[in-house]
Amino acid sequence: MRKRQVVVRRSEEPSRSSTTSSFTIRNVKYGECQKNHAAGVGGYAVDGCREFMASGEEGTAAALTCAACGCHRNFHRREVETEVACDCSSPSSNGN
Repeated sequence: MRKRQVVVRRSEEPSRSSTTSSFTIRNVKYGECQKNHAAGVGGYAVDGCREFMASGEEGTAAALTCAACGCHRNFHRREVETEVACDCSSPSSNGN
């Protein structure tokens, strides 16, 4: 088995002296279930669950179980919506 090395790069934070600031808003949504229920017999069959619905309150173990199909949240397709918001202030006058 071949080993794989993953390098994670952290993004640089904007300098404090900058006149603009931006931040990233990420919304995570879990779509249809992709668990293969027939993997044990060599086939492929999914249950048709279209969207993850948590079984319990956020922060509990039940929040990771789908109320519709009973699978763990990791079996559902993850959709990440990223939005970069910028607080762009006008350049300050230099007195000219």
